[in-house]
Amino acid sequence: MSDSVSDCTEHRSVVTEAEVEALVRGICFKTGPPRYLGVEVEWLVHELRGPQLPVTPARLEEAYTTLRTLPLRSALTVEPGGQLELSSLPATSLMECVGSVSADLTAVREVLRDAGLGLSGYGQDPWRPPSRFLREPRYDAMERCLDRAGPEGRAMMCSSASVQVCLDAGYEEPGPLGHGRRWWLAHQLGAVLVAAFANSPMAEGRPTGMRSTRQSLWAAMDPGRTGAPALGGDPRAAWARRVLDAPVMCVRRPSGPWPAPKNLTFREWTRSGTPPDREDLEYHLTTLFPPVRPRGHLELRMIDAQPGDDGWIVPLAVTTALFDDAEAAETAYRTVKPLAERAGQQSAPCNPLWAEAARGGLADPELREAAVVCFAAAAKALPRLGASPEVREAVARFTERYVARGRCPADDLLDQFHGKDIRT
Repeated sequence: MSDSVSDCTEHRSVVTEAEVEALVRGICFKTGPPRYLGVEVEWLVHELRGPQLPVTPARLEEAYTTLRTLPLRSALTVEPGGQLELSSLPATSLMECVGSVSADLTAVREVLRDAGLGLSGYGQDPWRPPSRFLREPRYDAMERCLDRAGPEGRAMMCSSASVQVCLDAGYEEPGPLGHGRRWWLAHQLGAVLVAAFANSPMAEGRPTGMRSTRQSLWAAMDPGRTGAPALGGDPRAAWARRVLDAPVMCVRRPSGPWPAPKNLTFREWTRSGTPPDREDLEYHLTTLFPPVRPRGHLELRMIDAQPGDDGWIVPLAVTTALFDDAEAAETAYRTVKPLAERAGQQSAPCNPLWAEAARGGLADPELREAAVVCFAAAAKALPRLGASPEVREAVARFTERYVARGRCPADDLLDQFHGKDIRT
């Protein structure tokens, strides 16, 4: 065992391998009727006088200090590169979630505008290179760990932003809203969501060859940390195995730098002479970044941040409809089932289907056809979910502008880069 994990175990309630498996199975899939949903929206912060200009750390810190005094309903956090994130409270309806986060974003934008700053919705910063804002032991260790595999991890930490939709795990019993079906659907539908909402085609001022550069970065990183477990069996057992076999990112310490051990899985740590405790397990779970992360609920992490002040509402509405309305969920399941054969046995996000979604967006005929069917099913379901006319209209506009034309938001940015007119 490396000295880097030889912390004293006195006064710690260590966990065995079997206890880890039982804990993970118990806390990561909490089943029941789909009643709650939520969203986590991330934004790049930019200078109002020029979004390509870097914001100094001093200006960011001053703005965030003011933002932390706001009486927000959402949790406000800051990502390593200075990206801003709002995480909603669990909502009992789509409109409750939309209304709460919209009100918080209005308050946040007012503070930032007074500081000469604004928010940009891109999956990956199109102009500025990765630059660390937060200097904390967690992120220092994360950077060291991810740098071993290449530059993708640092770009993910400091330059990416997303819309993460959070949904209940579903019923214990089989069916369109059963937890096994929802777990499978999240991974198969995920490629369609990547393609439809791709919005990160550039980095450092140049096209990358990808519609979703952000998704390509996840696929290029350590698959033990960012890959999905094998599908087809019991989701709880599969996820517990993935947690145990995933590499340990770092070992927390009360002071000083956090070691980032090499080639140590959590399973191996539990078998060592200085095993982890439950807090170590809970922290380890936060260092895993699969496209669908079970946290009691399901956290769908594959959607790029969207353009416009309210662009995030469309993926939230569409995804919620395709999971929480039984008829739409059945349509989505039947639609993406043929795509599963194309994905093959390799797990997301490294299989061919996800790779094509990141590369070409909806230029792929099969992904485009699936998106057309799924967006139509979502539009039909939204009135049953109580969606307002404004939300339904936003989904309709997105469908006409992008999905029906085999385009995604990334295509608009590429058109701007190449000096073309953008079709509206």
